[in-house]
Amino acid sequence: MSPEMSSNLHTMGQQHGRRSWAEPWKIKMVEPLKVTTREQRLAALDESGWNTFLIKSQDVYIDLLTDSGTSAMSDRQWAGIMLGDEAYAGSVNFYHLEAAIQRYYGYRHIVPTHQGRGAEHLISQVLIKPGHHIPGNMYFTTTREHQEMAGGTFHDVIIDIAHDSQAYHPFKGNIDVDKLKALIAEVGADKIPYVSLAGTVNMAGGQPVSMANVREIREVCEPLGIRVMLDATRMVENALFIQEREEGYADKSIAEILFEFCSYTDGAWMSAKKDNLVNIGGWLAVNDWDTFEELRNLVVVFEGLHTYGGLAGRDMEALAIGIEEAVQDEHVRSRVGQVRYLGELLEQWNIPVVKPIGGHAVFLDARAFYPHLPQDLFPGQTLAAQLYLDSGIRSMERGIVSAGRDHVTGDHKRPKLELTRLTIPRRVYTQAHMDVVAESVKACYDAASEVKGLEMVYEPKYLRFFQARFRPL
Repeated sequence: MSPEMSSNLHTMGQQHGRRSWAEPWKIKMVEPLKVTTREQRLAALDESGWNTFLIKSQDVYIDLLTDSGTSAMSDRQWAGIMLGDEAYAGSVNFYHLEAAIQRYYGYRHIVPTHQGRGAEHLISQVLIKPGHHIPGNMYFTTTREHQEMAGGTFHDVIIDIAHDSQAYHPFKGNIDVDKLKALIAEVGADKIPYVSLAGTVNMAGGQPVSMANVREIREVCEPLGIRVMLDATRMVENALFIQEREEGYADKSIAEILFEFCSYTDGAWMSAKKDNLVNIGGWLAVNDWDTFEELRNLVVVFEGLHTYGGLAGRDMEALAIGIEEAVQDEHVRSRVGQVRYLGELLEQWNIPVVKPIGGHAVFLDARAFYPHLPQDLFPGQTLAAQLYLDSGIRSMERGIVSAGRDHVTGDHKRPKLELTRLTIPRRVYTQAHMDVVAESVKACYDAASEVKGLEMVYEPKYLRFFQARFRPL
């Protein structure tokens, strides 16, 4: 819950007695959850190699692995599913999707993709050449992988405080403009195809970027011919933080803030499975016609025709409706408010979390959780496994396992942040579920000294956190 909402409720309570705040939706259909025993959960962990990505969903009680494709669609979206035009070319649903992106994000040219990483692949293949350098505000796993596979080198130019889990800054996702300028001076503007700007920054704990920061980045890059490309996956949540924290935006709507932010960028890729409230889908948008021409030619090779991009017509219709629903102020406040509710519960018990609480998840500081475990014993992965063992709650690691290996030395990359992510799906769980989660985290925290860590026994070549296997020490 935002400080403004808390203050308003406090004032109302003084004047009229206690008044509660609730989600701006009601439940129309339910899906039963399975409660398991500790013995069953231990067997599931052994079978899955102590990797929560490999646990069968039927063995999970509260699933906080990801907010990607796990949101609940609205009655309007499900109605839209029935209006799917499954024509191979020129589906009417594509034009509905195109119009929604142009209206709320402001970009001219749209390419649909099957999901976000399809869009990352296309933009990397079109814009990045071997020897290029791509600055960004902290890496994201699939984004960096596509950039490196295209021959580029990623450079983290986020502000230093983003790597400190306990330090407070209203916009920890900001790019350090001095770092950006230094990289440009070092490698040359012609070697930088674009700045990779994410709002919010997942690996930093769901931390936002300010409007002032994107405006300044634009001022630096535009005269040099460097594009600013936006990972818009959770940009709606970023807009709420701007509304709450940045001067001059308190009276602007989420939709207005989103549109202005995007206006300082040259294009965006989107995993629509997050902010846009669908279970599958993505899109890529640019303003430059020549870039669009290359993208819509390449999408035919890897995804599908340029008017469906790997999606069914019904999926594009649900996505178009989801875009409109996602920018409603009451929806965004409810979504981020539930994340804050969980985070504030944990803070009350002095459990180490990334501060301030981010937009889509509460990130547990696994280093502080297990101070006796060196990073090579995978504290973030260990904590995710222990949470599942305690209660059947599924979370995920965001630390040394996710960071992968250095391609030159072969050693682990060792990020300063070693985290375990409790990711809240949109419109799925109640506050009571958040209470259960908080109590499980506290139980694991109280027993932390007994935990001895994990060792990796299988490591895939790419994006190892998805399929690696471990065993407890």
